[in-house]
Amino acid sequence: MSRKTPSALPNGHYWATPHAPFPLDGPNGHDEVFPGAHCVSDGKWVTFYRDGEEVWACNAVYAAAHFDFAPVPAGRSSMDG
Repeated sequence: MSRKTPSALPNGHYWATPHAPFPLDGPNGHDEVFPGAHCVSDGKWVTFYRDGEEVWACNAVYAAAHFDFAPVPAGRSSMDG
């Protein structure tokens, strides 16, 4: 059985939530993002923010495979969270 590689997260500002089930005890950065965080993608790299501070970053393909994303509404501060 082959698995399809996800596409990279496109450029933009998003609200990210880790996919369930969530491995709270792993050093994979997901715990810094749980239960959700603002993120910015340049199409290659995604940086996650909580309370305006950078908490984690990963490549855009990994992010697309392991998180759910909702676009940040226009007019909302880019660092809300």
